[in-house]
Amino acid sequence: MREYATQMEAARKGIVTNEMEIVAGKENIDINLLMKKIAEGKVVIPANINHKSLSPEGIGEGLKTKINVNLGISGDKKDYDLEMSKVKMALDFGAEAIMDLSNYGKTNKFREKLIDVSTAMIGTVPMYDAIGYLEKDLLEIKAEDFLKVVEAHAAQGVDFQTIHAGINKRAIEAFKRSGRRMNIVSRGGSLLFAWMEMTGNENPFYEHYDEVLEIFRKYDVTISLGDALRPGCIDDSTDAGQISELIELGNLTKRAWEKDVQVMVEGPGHMALNEIAANMKLQKRICHGAPFYVLGPLVTDIAPGYDHITSAIGGAIAASNGADFLCYVTPAEHLRLPDENDVKEGIIASKIAAHAADIAKGIEGARDIDNKMSDARHKLDWEEMFKYALDSEKARSYYESVPPEERHTCSMCGKMCAVRTTNMILEGKKVEFCSEK
Repeated sequence: MREYATQMEAARKGIVTNEMEIVAGKENIDINLLMKKIAEGKVVIPANINHKSLSPEGIGEGLKTKINVNLGISGDKKDYDLEMSKVKMALDFGAEAIMDLSNYGKTNKFREKLIDVSTAMIGTVPMYDAIGYLEKDLLEIKAEDFLKVVEAHAAQGVDFQTIHAGINKRAIEAFKRSGRRMNIVSRGGSLLFAWMEMTGNENPFYEHYDEVLEIFRKYDVTISLGDALRPGCIDDSTDAGQISELIELGNLTKRAWEKDVQVMVEGPGHMALNEIAANMKLQKRICHGAPFYVLGPLVTDIAPGYDHITSAIGGAIAASNGADFLCYVTPAEHLRLPDENDVKEGIIASKIAAHAADIAKGIEGARDIDNKMSDARHKLDWEEMFKYALDSEKARSYYESVPPEERHTCSMCGKMCAVRTTNMILEGKKVEFCSEK
């Protein structure tokens, strides 16, 4: 029997957990400082007691920026093997978290296998699974039914769950007054909004929030407070609906901490570049420094097919200004269920954004691999360069697709390579292009 229910309770009692030791080693951070941040809620270690294959990660202030990969079974693409291939790819590329967003049929078997094989944190949105799990239409679902799905996911070993508890009646009033261009684009948020409007009831996750927290405390599940009213286009960002929900999330954060439940807060989806930094600071202020988990933000609305790029731009700015956790976006966003190549492109784009932000934030050791890459480029050591590349396979295939005559250069500059020329001069050699022919 553990002496603590959650990582937060352990930290507050001065108990060093195995998960804390692993995270401290990964982050090269003093264990006492890590415990202090967990006790204050500024860092979380999502680690369900039933997720036995987990390699724990920390998310929050002063730690490396983490990324999440979304996948799951869709009614239009019921290919379980494909989704498991995506899982393997996410793990191979070093994604720290995987969210199962399956919304078709009985998803528990897929989730069970996912939790069994994944060393990465597993997240879910139980609202997505409610209709299939309960086999009831939305209007027939009762408040207590939603809690059954939450507990079922927790009991399986899910490390964090997105709970849209902030879209209560007050927040909906602000949303309706704001006259949004895109209304609600959160799938879970839209389902809750529809349920509330059809039944006339309060948000069940808000009304029964204490019961949700008891479930999470029991299994040490981290609550990820969902942003049901996040902007779905740049014209809606930082409006009354978004901010009114954020205020509710700040209050819900403190209530969770009172129960020793770890908290992350989810943030905006679409946002112009000039609003991102202010939004990160606003969230940290209103939500008392809890780790911030952002989707994107996507900085323009006109790039379907390239939204992994618009997301990476926004993600790098967000993380360099305080966001702690980036949800990847693939080129298929807004268009279709992503295939394996889409997933790869989304992961790499998010890893670039996270790493760039860590350099900007001055995370200890973040620049080390860049310096190693630069040393390899200085020596024109291609094998060493491929070793340090985020996607070594792609880097090698590009290099070898047009083989250079001189193997110490590439086909872009050939013998006129600036690095080669400078190295030769500094070594006291002559550079004679014509005579070399």
